[in-house]
Amino acid sequence: MKRIAGLSLPVLLLCCLLGVFVGAGGYTVWYGEGMSYLSNDPRACVNWHIMREHYDGWQMASHHAHATCNDCHVPPGGLGKYLHKAENGFWHSKGFTLQDYHEPILIRPRNAMVLQQNCIRCHAEMVSEITAHHTTLADALGCIHCHGSVGHGPRR
Repeated sequence: MKRIAGLSLPVLLLCCLLGVFVGAGGYTVWYGEGMSYLSNDPRACVNWHIMREHYDGWQMASHHAHATCNDCHVPPGGLGKYLHKAENGFWHSKGFTLQDYHEPILIRPRNAMVLQQNCIRCHAEMVSEITAHHTTLADALGCIHCHGSVGHGPRR
């Protein structure tokens, strides 16, 4: 078998493919400002132009001074937070790359559950009498049913 620089041809090809994959992936993360999504900065959400309206609405909403995007849309702290961000990042990237997302953008059921849990967690003392009468979160009427404008301003 032919050897180049002491490596067999299949190993050399594998190294080249791996280099192309790592290089293209690194460029994509850099170009898409991927590392900004690990932060708590709401401006990271505006990297995708589709989120501009949501960001602008959040700046006018009552929770602007008290909560960022992650406070409402991501589980609090730990590994779960970053796994959830990674999952959402995958679906957002897929949707925006293939242009197959719903317009206007909609919250997925799993994300709606996280949102509901975060509402209850932050407002636990205020809503304890309400939540005490529900056996599961699925039984509860979602907070945004009545309070839909607190996060992103008036409904469109």
